[in-house]
Amino acid sequence: MFDWDDLRVFLAVARARKIAPAARMLGIDATTIMRRLARLERALGADLFEMASGERTLTVRGQALLHHAEAVESAAMSAVEDVAGLEQQLAGQVRLSVAEGFGTWVLAPGLAEFSRRHPGIRLDLITASGFLNPSKREADMALMLARPQRGRLSVKRLGEYRLHLYASVDYLARAGRPDRPAQLRDHMLVGYVPEFIFSPELDYLDEVEAGLEAHLRATSINMQYRMVRDGSGIGVLPDFIARSDPQLIELMADRVEIIRHFWLVTHEDLRKVARIATVGAWLQERVMMASR
Repeated sequence: MFDWDDLRVFLAVARARKIAPAARMLGIDATTIMRRLARLERALGADLFEMASGERTLTVRGQALLHHAEAVESAAMSAVEDVAGLEQQLAGQVRLSVAEGFGTWVLAPGLAEFSRRHPGIRLDLITASGFLNPSKREADMALMLARPQRGRLSVKRLGEYRLHLYASVDYLARAGRPDRPAQLRDHMLVGYVPEFIFSPELDYLDEVEAGLEAHLRATSINMQYRMVRDGSGIGVLPDFIARSDPQLIELMADRVEIIRHFWLVTHEDLRKVARIATVGAWLQERVMMASR
């Protein structure tokens, strides 16, 4: 027999792929993590991980254990939710993967109110390049730009947002104002670094005019916003970032409008957990604000 709690350690390492971040996640030291993994492997008579490129990847038998360990985790969470009272249900950690721009401009301004309403929920906002995958339990929830096609996931379309071309007052005074997409070829353009676009939905310029390429590029939408605002060039920006800035002018609104959708993605096992549902309802509120 093995210690059931060792499955919690196994899950943390399987998701983090390294010992140090798993130790931080669990609040125990790395030596203890190593000792408990070794104990679990001895109890099962199987190697669960192998090293590849500095990360611990699951072996075939480790993959088999992952499926069962996640089922045990889900059952334990459901038991707590069923037995605990409402106050306990609205407590605990929720890890949410979101795009940087939405997290900065839409979610962050609402976090103070959310914390006052739900002081027991600890909300982690992850804005790393690319979305964490709820189906692999890298995150509890993700607000994605495209509907995932596979995995044991609950998927809900929350709403849409619009993007337009923007330039600063100073840039237009210096370089002139284009009134047709083809004229953008004569202007400095701001956009994403093509090799690092983690979602096809972020590849905007081809939708504006086929063959357009950005001269100044950044992986961060917040950096693109600052470049456009400071007069570096013309860029495609979400309205929820740019429309309220008096230094920015919206261009060709009648010719160029890009629409994207927000998809709330949650692992199927977590869909009915009270704190997950509470965060989901709050996200719906914030998306509605961004869509106005």
